[in-house]
Amino acid sequence: MQHDIPRPSRRRLLTGAAAAAAALVPLGTGLAQAAPHRSRAAAYPDVHWTPAAAANYTAANRPAQYAIDMVIIHVTQETYADTVKIFQNPKSQVSAHYCVRSADGYIGQFVREDDVAWHAGNWSYNTRSIGIEHEGWVDEPRWFTDAMYEQSAQLTAAVCARYGIPRDRKHIIGHVEVPGTDHTDPGPYWDWARYMALVRAAA
Repeated sequence: MQHDIPRPSRRRLLTGAAAAAAALVPLGTGLAQAAPHRSRAAAYPDVHWTPAAAANYTAANRPAQYAIDMVIIHVTQETYADTVKIFQNPKSQVSAHYCVRSADGYIGQFVREDDVAWHAGNWSYNTRSIGIEHEGWVDEPRWFTDAMYEQSAQLTAAVCARYGIPRDRKHIIGHVEVPGTDHTDPGPYWDWARYMALVRAAA
């Protein structure tokens, strides 16, 4: 597949962010094992536990240890399958709490919300946020499907409800908005107006 715009590897982008700071469970199964602290009452969509390597995040006791007041939206610059491999490679030194697959909105959870995922390239922002990756490339809007937007918005709304995070653009931000970052995701084709409307509707 050829691309008009050269794309840096997410492997490089993700490991750079970290320096600054399994097999998939079949759809519809394993929810209790995947996230024992979830509940249907909290309005979380189905998530599927696919643990990151323990070397790629910081074990913590959030929100007691660090308050959670932000959701950070990312785009992988890799396929979903390659993102799983990166998060499970202990040499990668990078992770996110969740990743949403493009085709069907399948959500993998890689790090417990209690723990600090290494996704923002800024330690302070890592400690206070939930990181949600989205399969695709910033220069290819075709990856941003209805299923992806809808499932991600439901997830973000549930996270906001759980931690009392305001559902606004001061608290739901893109990686590009993290101080000190050299990342551009989720990029110019991410439809923030649509996404925020879906988040508010889900809530």
